[in-house]
Amino acid sequence: MAPRKVRLVASLLRGLSVNEAEAQLLMMRKRAAKPLLKLLRSAVSGAKNRKGFNVDKLIVSSIMVDGGPMLKRYMARAQGRMAEIQKKMSHVTMTLVESEKVTKKYTIIVPKKDKHLAHEENAKSASNAPKPKKEKKVAKKGTSTIKKVFSRNTKDTSGDK
Repeated sequence: MAPRKVRLVASLLRGLSVNEAEAQLLMMRKRAAKPLLKLLRSAVSGAKNRKGFNVDKLIVSSIMVDGGPMLKRYMARAQGRMAEIQKKMSHVTMTLVESEKVTKKYTIIVPKKDKHLAHEENAKSASNAPKPKKEKKVAKKGTSTIKKVFSRNTKDTSGDK
């Protein structure tokens, strides 16, 4: 993704607490929000596990977006010419700092499903689903058999019993 597009989203995060930054990224509809959210969560877990910081006191002190490598592709144009397409990438550097002035404005709740509950929900949805139609073989005077499809609620009105 182009650095110019990522900088639009990154500039909103500077100075916010980790909790607020995560809430901003979750609600944002820009394409750059998802990779930045992944980076933020990775940085928070690294600060928590490796350095022992308190997650509630972390703020995003700086975030820098630099240009990365560029893939160059070509698109055919009129009269045998080629137009260059640059597929740009970004290098993002985020710095988290522990601060005493952090106030918690948002609470982010991520629902987690238990395997047992997920199994029960699948069983309930399967019971509410319509039952598959049954096939009945009806023999005619010739040697071939014809399959007739019917459901439980319909009655056979052909009179070939």
